[in-house]
Amino acid sequence: MLSEGEAAELLSFLQSDTRPDVKGGATEYLLGLTGTRDGCRYLRTKPDFLRALLTLTSDPSIAIVKDCYHALINLSADETLHKPLLQEAEFLPTLFRNLLDPEYPFSDRVCTILTNLSRHQPTCRQVFLSLQQQDVSLAKIVEIFCTEGANQSASLHYLGPLLSNLTQLPETRQFILDKERCVIQRLLPYTQYEASVTRRGGVIGTLRNCCFEHAYHEWLLSDAVDILPFLLLPLAGPEELSDEENEGLPVDLQYLPEDKKREEDPDIRKMLIETLLLLTATKAGRQIMKQKNVYPIMREFHKWEKEPQVISACEKLVQVLIGDEPEAGMENLMEVEIPEEVEQKLKDQDDKEKEQIEKEEQELLKEEKKKHQSESPEGLER
Repeated sequence: MLSEGEAAELLSFLQSDTRPDVKGGATEYLLGLTGTRDGCRYLRTKPDFLRALLTLTSDPSIAIVKDCYHALINLSADETLHKPLLQEAEFLPTLFRNLLDPEYPFSDRVCTILTNLSRHQPTCRQVFLSLQQQDVSLAKIVEIFCTEGANQSASLHYLGPLLSNLTQLPETRQFILDKERCVIQRLLPYTQYEASVTRRGGVIGTLRNCCFEHAYHEWLLSDAVDILPFLLLPLAGPEELSDEENEGLPVDLQYLPEDKKREEDPDIRKMLIETLLLLTATKAGRQIMKQKNVYPIMREFHKWEKEPQVISACEKLVQVLIGDEPEAGMENLMEVEIPEEVEQKLKDQDDKEKEQIEKEEQELLKEEKKKHQSESPEGLER
């Protein structure tokens, strides 16, 4: 790493009034430093460099601003840098101010940094509090997210994961689930937003986190919100169901066309199933989902799915859908106190399941490797 003299010299180049070519060389060097773990850890103890990077995000040179933002993205991706970054008094206010500017060309980079910083709950709360203090408000974030072309120079897709991260906090969940605001209804169509897997996944992560608030399950499944078709449609395929099965489904899922495709991202498919599983935690939720004929959709999905972890999540959901109702006093699965021995048994079962998934994945990798070898020129010659 840099000696004290070298660090002082580099810092002197990172001033607003430094000659542009010298300043550009210094920010380029700093960006290279943030590309390594050791470099990031070195800068953790150098608040002057962090402050300089933030200041130079308003430099007249676009190249310098790009380098600074890229460096800050690298630094914010390292959890050990979160605290030093947030200790800079102007760090979050500057980011939020730039994010709200509809003509700011680097808003996507700002979104990425805020998403990185809000990934873990302690710093997520700091981001949330700063957001409130700047009078940005969650309402404004949702408004920007739901307005096509809110920034002509940026897609703002990473506002999706930012919202998802913020819903780790009960305050954010309560805001999104406020029955008077209609926030969740505005987010639902993005479960099928084809233009961006990032935005789509962010919204589905947001919905999943909100479903931990079991008191809202009946409302979410009612006509007031009608969350079920938005969660099921991405999992539904073109398979033909019987007339009886179709008639029991929500209207949007009946008689789907032959070219109907499922969600392509396995992580998103898993999140959708986890959200559905959360909605089965209450008696009302289970009853509605059984009445709405969720099982046939999941049955066909299970036949189609190839990813072991998604299959496992699907099987858990199916077990609840076709299983008997829990005994009296245990209807709300989120409030049931699990005996220690049962909890251990479930943990052991989960561990075995993970081992089986890993084993299956290893077998698949071996098969793929053999396949590639047999298709290679060397394999053909042999």
